[in-house]
Amino acid sequence: MKKLTLATLAAAALLATGVASAADTLAKIKGAGKITIGTRDSSAPLAYTTGDGKYVGYHVDVCNKIADAIKANLKAPTMPVEYTVVTSANRVPLVQNGTVDMECGSTTNNEARAKQVDFAPTTFVTNVRTAVKANSGINSINDLAGKTVATTTGTTSVQLLRKAAKAGTDFKELYGKDHADSFLLLDSGRADAFVMDDNILAGLIVNSKSPADFKIVGESLSEEPIAIMIPKDDAPYKKLVDDTVMGLMKSGELDKIYAKWFSSPIPPRNATVGMAMSASLKDAIAHPNNKPAEAYKK
Repeated sequence: MKKLTLATLAAAALLATGVASAADTLAKIKGAGKITIGTRDSSAPLAYTTGDGKYVGYHVDVCNKIADAIKANLKAPTMPVEYTVVTSANRVPLVQNGTVDMECGSTTNNEARAKQVDFAPTTFVTNVRTAVKANSGINSINDLAGKTVATTTGTTSVQLLRKAAKAGTDFKELYGKDHADSFLLLDSGRADAFVMDDNILAGLIVNSKSPADFKIVGESLSEEPIAIMIPKDDAPYKKLVDDTVMGLMKSGELDKIYAKWFSSPIPPRNATVGMAMSASLKDAIAHPNNKPAEAYKK
C-alpha cells in the first residue's frame, strides 16, 4: 500500500472541509462544537500574543464580538472559542479550507484575495511605510538605494517594494517569515529598513526593548483597507458577520475598541501606540463598505 504524502493529505482535507465550510459555516461550527479564530502572533496592535498563550488586539476583540453573535445564533452560549495562529503565507488557504472560521489579523482586502475569500466591512485602513533605526539617516524610500530592506513573506508590501525597485530604487530585499522575524532583521542590523503597515510597525516598536531606537519615516507606499476574512460564498454567515461589524460601528463600540488598542497602554509593556484614527477609517466607519485596496489607490 502506498504511503500518502503530506501534499495528498492536505489536498484531501481541502476537498473535504472546503466544500462544507463554503456551503454552511454555521452548520460546520455547530457540528464541531467550537468556533476557531485565525489570528496572528506579531501584528500588534491588531492581533498578537502576549507570550502567555493568550491572543489579544483590536481585531481579536472584533472577532470575539462576532463569536458572541455566532453563539447567540446557534443558541450555544457556552461554546468554546479556540485560536489558530496563521501566517501571511497560509492565512487565505486556512480560511478557504475551513480550518479557521474567520481570520482576525492584518489582512489587506484586495481584488486577488476577494476571488478566494470574502471580507467583512473594513475595520482598519493602513498606510505602508518604512521603519528604520533612529540614527540611520534614512528619511524616505529614495534613501533606501544600496540598502538592505526587510519585509514579510506573503504580504502586499513585497509587491510594493518590487514596484519601487522598478522605478529605479536599487536595494537588496530580505524576507522575514513573520513580522516579528522581519523586525528582528532591522533590530539586529541585518536590514537597514523594514517596510510594512504603519500600525504593525508602530506596534512592534512600542513593544520593543528600546522604542526610542526606531522611527517610522517616508511617504506612504499604499493606503490599504484591512478587514476580517471569512469563507467565500456563504451568504447567511456573511450577513451575520457583516451585521455584527456594522452594529459595532453604529453603536460607537468600534471607536471604543480602537481607543483601547491605539490610544491606551497595551500589553505586554503597557506602552501606547499613539495612533489617531485616520480620516479614511472614520469614513469607512461612517459609511460601512468592503471596497478593495484597488479603490484606495491615489
